[in-house]
Amino acid sequence: MAPMTTVAVIGGGQAGIAAGYFLRRRGLEPGGGFVILDHSPGPGGAWQFRWPTLTLDNTNRIYQLPGLPFEETGTIKASTAMPRYFDEYEHRYALDVRRPVHVREVQAIADGFSLATSAGDFTVRGLINATGTWDKPFIPFAAGSATFGGRQLHTHDYRTPEEFAGKHVLVVGGGVSAAQLLGEISTVTRTSWVTRREPVFVTDFTVDRLRAAVAGVDERSRQGEPQRSVVSATGLPWTPEIAEAAQRGVLARRPMFSRITPTGVTWPDGSTLDVDVILWCTGFRHALDHLAPLHLRNSRGGITMTGRLLTQVAGQPAVHLLGYGSSASTIGANRASRAAVVELMNYLEGRAA
Repeated sequence: MAPMTTVAVIGGGQAGIAAGYFLRRRGLEPGGGFVILDHSPGPGGAWQFRWPTLTLDNTNRIYQLPGLPFEETGTIKASTAMPRYFDEYEHRYALDVRRPVHVREVQAIADGFSLATSAGDFTVRGLINATGTWDKPFIPFAAGSATFGGRQLHTHDYRTPEEFAGKHVLVVGGGVSAAQLLGEISTVTRTSWVTRREPVFVTDFTVDRLRAAVAGVDERSRQGEPQRSVVSATGLPWTPEIAEAAQRGVLARRPMFSRITPTGVTWPDGSTLDVDVILWCTGFRHALDHLAPLHLRNSRGGITMTGRLLTQVAGQPAVHLLGYGSSASTIGANRASRAAVVELMNYLEGRAA
């Protein structure tokens, strides 16, 4: 059996390397103290895969990592600036992130967990999972999808608006990415927009509004309910880019279609729309398949969370999830990472005493 490590952090994005920072402050060293396993090819988390038109001045707000200010601004590509920042952070704090390492399965064993990975097996006493959602894009079932003769893709696979020039693009989804990409693509070609609910744009995107949304997410986590999009509680921010798109008339939306046809989509009233491309901006799901042997989910499909910032799995105090619930954002990642490390180490040290 592999030598025992105190803590494994699965995932090397913002939450994962922030957890590494707090583990070092707790006195643990890479190797015997903790190991960070990241399946991505390089530093940067999901940022390294973002589309080139996403720049620092048009992202949702970026929150710096603990212990290292982030000072870049402007039209720099987020996919360039953020990996550079993460790389500097990993080297400054000697986090020794191992990549690319794919964690295939986590099993409970006596006094801890066994991790089967592409780099061999690891045994650990505690687990911090920070795998996020980027690797699990979600496309809802749509009748007739297989018959469509055009192209279908997800936000995950989007690169530039120019690739759609001369095509009619149907954007599906009511979140921030849908609104952003709709605005971009509509500058080079014809677009249409469908959402399940009428989008709500807000100009007063205040701290109180965010706190109310987080409180709702936290309550669902405590009750073990499946997670929902935070946008459903906060609304969409009314940015200069969105205002410009509205002036061009591209924000007119239609309700969700009932079926996909070989040439487009159709609605229950019989109306149709021919399109060349369907862009699914329908969000992501939590990448937790490797934790399936731990049976974290309840019969409703949710995970009951506890702890000060709801990072600890109820009934499994040696397992913490970062990026689940209200920690699934850059604003919550740092605080959640610190809380997870403190609670996990207190538990492990108490058990060893």
